[in-house]
Amino acid sequence: MDTLIDVAGLNARLASGQRTVVLDVRWALGDPEGRSHYLKEHIPGAAYVDLPTQLADAADPGRGRHPLPSLSRFQEAARSWGICDGDVVVAYDDAGNTSAARLWWMLRNAGVRTVYLLDGGLAAWRTAGLPVEGGAVEPVAGDVTLADGGMPVTDADGAAGWPAEGVLLDARAAERYRGDVEPVDPRAGHIPGAVSAPTTANLDDDGRFLPAEELRKRFANLGVDAATPTAVYCGSGVTASHEIAALEIAGFSATLFPGSFSQWSNDTSRPVATGAEPAQ
Repeated sequence: MDTLIDVAGLNARLASGQRTVVLDVRWALGDPEGRSHYLKEHIPGAAYVDLPTQLADAADPGRGRHPLPSLSRFQEAARSWGICDGDVVVAYDDAGNTSAARLWWMLRNAGVRTVYLLDGGLAAWRTAGLPVEGGAVEPVAGDVTLADGGMPVTDADGAAGWPAEGVLLDARAAERYRGDVEPVDPRAGHIPGAVSAPTTANLDDDGRFLPAEELRKRFANLGVDAATPTAVYCGSGVTASHEIAALEIAGFSATLFPGSFSQWSNDTSRPVATGAEPAQ
């Protein structure tokens, strides 16, 4: 199953009139102006997806900063973006797909198999000299029926025991893993036994995913192989979805801890490790 579509492939689909739902998921930690960026310019026909309100419930110390929304809420949002059963969906952002991957994962989990990330995102579209437009797109409502359980997940108890049986990857920046800094969560450090695997290392300098063979080598060096259960977390479950996409490109399946470190660090009964090594 393909994870990515390139700019040429998306442009060809749009030019030929093949039904394609294009979704702009611009969001970044510390930058609340995703919609403003979208209104200034976006891929023609793309609808805006607001990550904090449409791809998450309100922050909850017991569930994390971006808890997954209910199936009914997510289905309502997906229909508002114009998605119908059987549609091809292409998600992108302007940050190497580090936020768009949240939507990719959620749609996969909801049973949509024909959902792709635009490799390189909006930057690749611009570099190709393709047109952009401003203003809001208001799609005709879709009728997609979503399910749940299409992608594996674990909870805090599962994450606690994961390193004993498999590999638990921490997709945050290395300085947050080590506990040098923590800009948003209540405690600094990482889940004991987790391995530092910053999601930005999945990308090249142009914000495209590294080739599959390079990603396979990267993850193999972190202890990942086909026989070893692999799980991923980040701060709030967003960039961990990007790491799962990269693992899929590399040929590995992985489990998401949706609450991630924002949930873990709010629970004072959970230990937090610091430093560069995945100490148990």
